[in-house]
Amino acid sequence: MPTLWKRIVFSVGSILSIGSVVLLIVALSTERWITATILCQTGVDLVNASKPELEQFTGDIYYGLFQGGKTRKCGLGSRRFKIYIFPKLIRKVNSGLHMIIIFFLFFAIGFALVSLAFCIYNARKVPYQSIKGPLGLYLWNFIAALFCSLGFACFIAAVRCHRLTERVANFHENLFHLVVLEENLGFSFWLCVASTVSHGANILVVASSKIHLPKIQTKKPEEPTTTGDDLLY
Repeated sequence: MPTLWKRIVFSVGSILSIGSVVLLIVALSTERWITATILCQTGVDLVNASKPELEQFTGDIYYGLFQGGKTRKCGLGSRRFKIYIFPKLIRKVNSGLHMIIIFFLFFAIGFALVSLAFCIYNARKVPYQSIKGPLGLYLWNFIAALFCSLGFACFIAAVRCHRLTERVANFHENLFHLVVLEENLGFSFWLCVASTVSHGANILVVASSKIHLPKIQTKKPEEPTTTGDDLLY
């Protein structure tokens, strides 16, 4: 049976693993990986708009790995559109890189669940194989953090190198050309980063299980000593 300290440590590790899985699932399912400001360049060129008038041609866009939305302003008011990455838009972007990002994040979820299972096992039993103990937890957390890091690194590459936001914004735009004025990484992206950090924290927590806390020793009451004088009485 593990000591109380180890049970506490691996219980905390279980909570971190659960948190990592939840963060990745929320990141995958939400639509705020990128938030950006877009300008209707066609409308600006048609009316030769000056700087104060650009507000009438400035919209916004947001999207995640599966869907998103945009607001287009081309001088005739704003129009809202829903964006779906699958099944058509995926053909216009770097589909291979996009699928790799999704697979990396699903692999990270899988290894986070493996880490969770090992934390629960170590909290209940003393492993008889090193791979089932802290060594295995180091490995699974490292692999999960690695896949998660590769996932958001590939996403940054898709945004910066392959002009992902511009391609998403101009999908199905036959009359207007939209340009990206400013783009920022949204909270969904940072949830993925937080998941990576949680695995690093989990490694540190598991390492703390090697700390041996001093045992609290209770002082035994002294037994009365009998002397020869006591025996005479």
